[in-house]
Amino acid sequence: MRKEHIEEIDNAVAALENKNIKSIYFAACGGSQAVLMPGQYIFDRETELVSQVYTANEFINDIPNLLGENAVVITMSHSGTTPETVNATKVARAAGATTISFSHEKDSLLWNESEYPIHYDWGKDADASDLNKPVFYGLIFKLLKHFTNKGKWDTCFNELNKLQELTIQNKKKYQPLADQWGKENKRDKIIYTLASGINYGEMYSTANCWFMEMQWINSAMIHSGEYFHGPFEITDDNVPFLMIKSIGNTRKLDQRVEDFAVKYTKNITILDQKDLNLDGVKEESKQYIIAILSGVVVRQLVESIAFQRGHSLDVRRYMWHEKY
Repeated sequence: MRKEHIEEIDNAVAALENKNIKSIYFAACGGSQAVLMPGQYIFDRETELVSQVYTANEFINDIPNLLGENAVVITMSHSGTTPETVNATKVARAAGATTISFSHEKDSLLWNESEYPIHYDWGKDADASDLNKPVFYGLIFKLLKHFTNKGKWDTCFNELNKLQELTIQNKKKYQPLADQWGKENKRDKIIYTLASGINYGEMYSTANCWFMEMQWINSAMIHSGEYFHGPFEITDDNVPFLMIKSIGNTRKLDQRVEDFAVKYTKNITILDQKDLNLDGVKEESKQYIIAILSGVVVRQLVESIAFQRGHSLDVRRYMWHEKY
């Protein structure tokens, strides 16, 4: 991770030194909200702080009761111009909360509205540790070290530097699967996504952003724990599923879905995290590093289907064209 990003993270964490923080709120829209979702997952399991993820417009119009000087509000917008996210940051700051914001664009509206803006790199030439997810995880690990004083969070932060090589290795390993998946699913009119635990946000983004927004493919995110409470009734060979199978504590939820689904369909693609290459990654860091790497592989799948369908990921029908 670049020195610039580390310094911005450290500056934000240092601002909490003499504050009695009781709640952490995450607010953003679309894919940025999905990036923030693991933050709540980790805080709920590692601290006693109140933690919640909000879509930014709800945060503005239905303000959390604990929003105030004892709260931290973390927001993200790639362009730094998402109106709801900028306004959520403004509302949080006016209430006295400490505001930390992520954006690829410096000097954007969000950048200037936040007390502690943090930059991340973007594009194929960027080091994998400097992209939005790793930089966000970097903040989370530093915050957890601040709140818990556990040494494992230093380890987790340092392990982020292994992402570049691991990304290269796993992209090479999974490119044949991506090529095949794109060819086999290019004519599908609907693709459901499945996941649990820390991976929920990744599949939420896959359904909402990759499939519906960028490919105009009907989709919906199904939590693995909810699959048997209604959604499993639509399982058959004409309905494609894409699932991340966790290596964490919720793996049993994903395994239960797989055990049932494979009896009734062959049209389920399972990205089992235990099969990803994690060479050299320390045990306490694995579930976090692999969550990031799973997103790398999912993007390969999506890029493949976009190529096969002749539908660029940059094409929009309404976004950037209509007022809404």
